[in-house]
Amino acid sequence: MIDLDDAEIRALGERGFFLRDGFLGPAAAEGVCAAARALASAGELRPAGVRRGGGYRRDPATRGDAIAWLAPADAPAGLRPLCERFEALRLGLNRDAYLGLVRFDVQLACYAPDARYARHLDAFPGGPNRRLTATYYLNAGWRPEHGGLLRLYLPDGPRDVEPVLDRLVVFRSDRIEHEVLAAAAPRWAVTAWYYGREDIPG
Repeated sequence: MIDLDDAEIRALGERGFFLRDGFLGPAAAEGVCAAARALASAGELRPAGVRRGGGYRRDPATRGDAIAWLAPADAPAGLRPLCERFEALRLGLNRDAYLGLVRFDVQLACYAPDARYARHLDAFPGGPNRRLTATYYLNAGWRPEHGGLLRLYLPDGPRDVEPVLDRLVVFRSDRIEHEVLAAAAPRWAVTAWYYGREDIPG
């Protein structure tokens, strides 16, 4: 279980997000990077779409990343430490922030140069729905000219997050609109979306 500090709990409750650097540590972070690239080299990533169900469509001008869905229990060995930490985060959020999260989905995403994801919410219209988003970055040696910033739209104005290696950003899926600004170099991330019991279909 991951312990959340008072500042993280307060930030999530008051502003709807928090950041944590060093989420896995250097060795495990490099292992996740290698595993992600191996999946891409094996042809496991596919162009992403927007919306779901009958409204699903592919629109590279809106969303240009390539993705792979990961089953946490069956993830490749190099990605298991991250999936285990996502589960530990779920337990910590339930204990320290009383969120009642019961499961999560995991997705690997890579943005090629010029790809972006326009402003959106991670919670879809209607239910069941995502309650919390946790995105972990895999970009070693990231520099400002690489682009691909995460822009969070907060009540007091936008906040840009640099997608540096071993950084985690956690935010409310249903409250925080956000976008991925155009990347100028390959941009890698793994995201977990958490659901509460009431969000699980019948």
